[in-house]
Amino acid sequence: MPPVTFRITRGDKASTEFKDYTTNAGEGMVVLDCVHQIQSESAPDLACRWNCKAGKCGSCSAEVNGQPRLMCMTRMDMIDTSKPVTIEPLKAFPLIRDLVTDVSWNYKVKKSIKPFKPRPPDAPDGTWRMDQKDVDRVQEFRKCIECFLCQDVCHVLRDHHKHPEFAGPRHFVYAAALEMHPLDTEDRLGQMKNEGGIGYCNITKCCTKVCPEHITITDNAIIPLKERVVDEFYDPLTRLFRMFKGK
Repeated sequence: MPPVTFRITRGDKASTEFKDYTTNAGEGMVVLDCVHQIQSESAPDLACRWNCKAGKCGSCSAEVNGQPRLMCMTRMDMIDTSKPVTIEPLKAFPLIRDLVTDVSWNYKVKKSIKPFKPRPPDAPDGTWRMDQKDVDRVQEFRKCIECFLCQDVCHVLRDHHKHPEFAGPRHFVYAAALEMHPLDTEDRLGQMKNEGGIGYCNITKCCTKVCPEHITITDNAIIPLKERVVDEFYDPLTRLFRMFKGK
């Protein structure tokens, strides 16, 4: 493969610009390999977050040619290198420097979601009994590596900057894993409706498309949560029942 030109965002929140770097991309290399090579050859001060280089930590999230991706899982032979390959930081979060963004807001939101609250054991030996199908239902959500690509591509956060009012798809997946757990007894529907702002989601499925773990975020997490919120707060029969119960 001939030398490849990379057009990389440089700068901090005060000002940014694109700078071009040329390096050789050998067989089997991924975008993260090329970034490391650029750091060693011509830009030792280039800031880039990474950790496992195996697609399991979610640290090296960036936008490659405008598409949110994990740099360690984006092979160079899958990219058009006839023109400069652009690498930019995630757009939905504040820039710290170069390709590094401040994603700490996500951890604050996660901490605010009501934690797991199990029902009392129902077996004589102090354990629980549950159907395997109920266990299997939430296993998909546990694959999330918190790369926040789904958060980055979500237009509610990326374009409309509704961070104070909208939790985002990653946290709806987390809430769904708790809400659908066969042992959980906590009620988070009011939290998803109000603080989580789940009503803002118009199920475009963009979050599902970019998930590197192939979690069916929209169909299996967000839509079921939205349905539960509607049943709880907007169903006329439920409201009538509450009136008779004095709630």
